[in-house]
Amino acid sequence: MKTKHEQIIEFIDSLPVGEKLSVRLIAKELQVSEGTAYRAIKESETIGLVSTIKRVGTIRIEPKAGETIENLTFEEIVKVIDGEVHGGEMGLKKTLTKFIIGAMTEEAMLRYITEESLMIIGNREEAQQLSIQNGAAVLITGGFKPSETVVDLANQKELPLISTSYDTFTVGTMINRAMTDQLIKKEILRVQNIFTPIEQTQFLSREDTVYSYRMMNQKSKHSRFPVVFSDNRLAGIVTAKDVVGKEDTAVIEKVMTKNPAYAKKHMSVASVAHTMIWDGLEVMPVVSDELTLVGIISRQDIMKAMQSVQKQPQSGDTISDQINQLITETDDNGYSFYVTPQTTDSMGTISFGVLSEVVTETIYNYLAKNKKKNLVVEQMNLHYFNMIQLGNELTIKPTVFDENRRSARLDVEIYSENCLAAKAIVVCQIIQKR
Repeated sequence: MKTKHEQIIEFIDSLPVGEKLSVRLIAKELQVSEGTAYRAIKESETIGLVSTIKRVGTIRIEPKAGETIENLTFEEIVKVIDGEVHGGEMGLKKTLTKFIIGAMTEEAMLRYITEESLMIIGNREEAQQLSIQNGAAVLITGGFKPSETVVDLANQKELPLISTSYDTFTVGTMINRAMTDQLIKKEILRVQNIFTPIEQTQFLSREDTVYSYRMMNQKSKHSRFPVVFSDNRLAGIVTAKDVVGKEDTAVIEKVMTKNPAYAKKHMSVASVAHTMIWDGLEVMPVVSDELTLVGIISRQDIMKAMQSVQKQPQSGDTISDQINQLITETDDNGYSFYVTPQTTDSMGTISFGVLSEVVTETIYNYLAKNKKKNLVVEQMNLHYFNMIQLGNELTIKPTVFDENRRSARLDVEIYSENCLAAKAIVVCQIIQKR
């Protein structure tokens, strides 16, 4: 049976876009307490069902589309290629698993056609029909239009029939890029993937006492707890250091740390890890845009997530991945990098951004040998001495000159044609498990 909270959110979701609502209205309509109605409205605001506008009130809004495409659908492909849908609209929400270029005979095509695939083909009606009959959607390139027979078949099979003015090569490139981008986005860990939700979170209110903190601390794995106002907005954070020497009857509001660092669900885990390392935090509160507490994220959460990512094969290559593939280890504990055309600027010299990334990836490789894979580059000072040209082979020599439990400083020398071409001083923050 659904809880009252879930029933209220369902009711709000059923309201038409633009409809005004209030705590009192919801409480009266669904016969619940105003406190329950208030919490459900705040949750609806967090997930994007409603918005509160000054002098207007709370209104039902159209949910925002997520930035990350969790599944690349045929509908998304239509947007990517600026296509026109002629039939099979009922199948636009289906997920695309692969695409095939139909530059072959109909008989040879059969071995490549699978369900949820997309056949890219020109003005070949028999091949179009064959693809749809065997479960593949069809994309017609070159600006050609399908016949009524093919349209009827697409509608019958509920498989999208799309056309575009682009040529086959261009379309294939665009779809391949969209699929790669989707894979990369899915690999980027965000706070929303690993944080502990509020239902499983321990927190205090401003009116609680130090005694409440001490009782909570005995049963918890960490010693930092968020402090909230009566409406669940973040007021501060209280730690063991804050309550040292304080009486049990002291009010939390008097001892807590105000304006604490916090995370939001859309933030990347890497950026949050950076803040936690720099400030030495074991726990950070996670809040909504209105600073309502929605959960916490801990250092243990981040460590587990990073270890999981390292075990997974990379599906979509980023620029960093491509640069890393060009870096090789040499016999003298150094690294080499060959300057290719893709890594140069319009003058034929290596671009500053690429050289910075080469230094960063080299440091990751170098420190990984010491089993310190969980790190973040905090600062880099990079200086050129000589021009680095297309076709040069670089020798990169990193050296650690200062290291402690939380950070490492490295001196990185970059040689080109046996001359010192650049030098960098890099500061890294090392993520240690507590």
